Amino acid sequence: MSYSQLRVGSAPQGRGELRDQPRCAGRRSTAVRSTTALLSAGALALTGCSSKDPAGKPLARQDIVPAARAQVADGGTLRWAVDSVPETLNTFQADADATTSRVAQAVLPSMFRLDAKGSPEINPGYLESAKVVDTEPKQVVLYKLSQQAVWSNGREIGAADFAAQWRALSGKDSSYWTARNAGYDRIERIQRGANDLEVKVTFARPYADWRSLFTPLYPKEVMGTPDSFNDGARRKLKVTAGPFLVKKIDRKADRITLTRNPRWWGRPAKLSQLELRAVPRDERADELAAGKLDLAEIEPGLAHRIVLAARPQGTATPLQGPDGSDDAAALRGFEVRKSFEPAYTQLALNGADGPLADERVRRAVARALDREELAKAVLKPLGLPAVPVGSHLALSGQPAYADNSDALGGQDTKEAQALLADAGWVRGGPVTEPQEKGEKAAGSKGRKSEDESQGGDDGTYIVGDDNKARAADHKAPGEADREKKQPEKRKEHFAQDGGQQLKQGGAPGAYAPMGTAAPAVAPAGPLAKNGKPLTLTFVLPTGDGAETLRTVADRIRRMLDRVGIRTKLKKVSDDSYFKDHIASGEYDLALYSWPSSAFPATDARPIYAKPVPAADGSLNVEQNYTRVGTDQVDQLFDQALSTLDESESRSLIRKADSRIWATAASIPLYQRPQLTAAKKNLVNAGAFGFQTPGYEDMGFLKKGAKASASAKPRS
Repeated sequence: MSYSQLRVGSAPQGRGELRDQPRCAGRRSTAVRSTTALLSAGALALTGCSSKDPAGKPLARQDIVPAARAQVADGGTLRWAVDSVPETLNTFQADADATTSRVAQAVLPSMFRLDAKGSPEINPGYLESAKVVDTEPKQVVLYKLSQQAVWSNGREIGAADFAAQWRALSGKDSSYWTARNAGYDRIERIQRGANDLEVKVTFARPYADWRSLFTPLYPKEVMGTPDSFNDGARRKLKVTAGPFLVKKIDRKADRITLTRNPRWWGRPAKLSQLELRAVPRDERADELAAGKLDLAEIEPGLAHRIVLAARPQGTATPLQGPDGSDDAAALRGFEVRKSFEPAYTQLALNGADGPLADERVRRAVARALDREELAKAVLKPLGLPAVPVGSHLALSGQPAYADNSDALGGQDTKEAQALLADAGWVRGGPVTEPQEKGEKAAGSKGRKSEDESQGGDDGTYIVGDDNKARAADHKAPGEADREKKQPEKRKEHFAQDGGQQLKQGGAPGAYAPMGTAAPAVAPAGPLAKNGKPLTLTFVLPTGDGAETLRTVADRIRRMLDRVGIRTKLKKVSDDSYFKDHIASGEYDLALYSWPSSAFPATDARPIYAKPVPAADGSLNVEQNYTRVGTDQVDQLFDQALSTLDESESRSLIRKADSRIWATAASIPLYQRPQLTAAKKNLVNAGAFGFQTPGYEDMGFLKKGAKASASAKPRS
């Protein structure tokens, strides 16, 4: 998944262990333990609790029920739920989404794929070797292709395909409507090597992340001209080279059918067909129960129902579907497979203007947060390790990972209050509340959401105004009487933490643990400065399945209330959340997720690059939606990108991450959970974690065969 696929409030698109070493999850409460037991279906291997390597280990393995190919039946169709039928099959275009990438993985060459730790490894289906053969005077990489590698039209994969992709993505020809060209813009030339199976790539400037290139690789028939690039690969792929090929795209039925590639030279696909079906997340329970799906990412509520349904008959509580029917029997053929997505959820702080333009206020917000509590609220009920993410640039287990959160510091209420006082925000000062239309409290630019503009207080619930979290002995004289006369606030709504991205796709949310202690009491009266209260606008999308953000956003707001920061919830539609709020800077606080990358020097740089003025006077923020950056972070990324010493590059990435923590504009919270419903006899598929799926090995067990935890279907 590329960084262009931000997961909002949900991912394009979200890691780690604290104090440089893995930490064990704490003891579960009785209430949490009971829920965890229900979600324990599927093997989940957790890491140990000690490691000298700051990168640590992945917090959980993939959960795919591995089986040797000899145990997998030949034939069959896997019906796999996806979030969309994509607008384009060209992953290098701006409207590519997660399904675009999934199709590309199954039907196109990839020089490298990701292993279980999220690191790139040579894909033996296409490469015999790939390595840097010269560094002076220029960096030269030599690719030796598989002798059998051919396109579906019979033509050999070769230097002409590499050269066509380089020219299309180099950025030199604006006729190509490309969304990204990182790395390709550093190539000087591409040549045939000693024979047709060798491709020699010479770089004008050193490029540490050269392994990120040519994955996927499109044929020259797609990349050769602007017309074929811009339009030819949007709705069809005539020439492919993978275990599957595109048979049909049916937009009326919302499905893509992939079938075995008869020219595939590797191990033949076990499945006859892969059917990718666009099914909204709130409809997946019905589709599973109706027997129309075999594999689907799901929300925790549905996972809970599937686990209950798997209990012996007579012991499970009757389950009701959305229509009130008992669907226990229908769901009994499925199980829940769980791991972590290669993505993390963060709290973003918009530092463009308002109180958060002051680094002291951003740091105060960060120091008010108990990230361990937030991680536990989301992950412990799912039986996943409740470990906060310690890096912006890698996840636990990836080579570049190290917990650098000490650069900012942990939860400290007194320190947060001291930072606010130093920034001039004090209690007890005169406060002039906004009265006229268009007048606003200190905070974001104050544009009303669609919900707010329709009247009522549905989108304007302010933590700190309702006084419900304050003790009676902190109320001002007559305050309790006034509260009785005020109309009851409507229950606030929160956006989902699953399924929504810049391009669609994502993962499920989580249950809120029971028995959570009440928040600490804050002194009465808001913080104020220049007659305005310190109120931050917390913008969230309003999708279905809102469990995770209901938990996370509510807890964050109460944590901030303890230090005197009021928060106003602003509900907006999913469609407008990114475009009209995050990208345009109309927010103070927001929750969204970034995917991890095996190449952070390339992929993460535009997310944290210092915004610069554009020629038209606007601010070019690239993907840095917090609008906070420093020259030093930019320099560290540039250095990491240009060194071919992998150890030195990792060190530079970790230094850059420390500086990003210090700016307090993006606060990583937790790695995103991945819950998948799978047919019990489906093997080599499920919650993939970091690892690139092995499409040729997926299938259904032969009758009488059993999966083996030690099976290694992929070479």
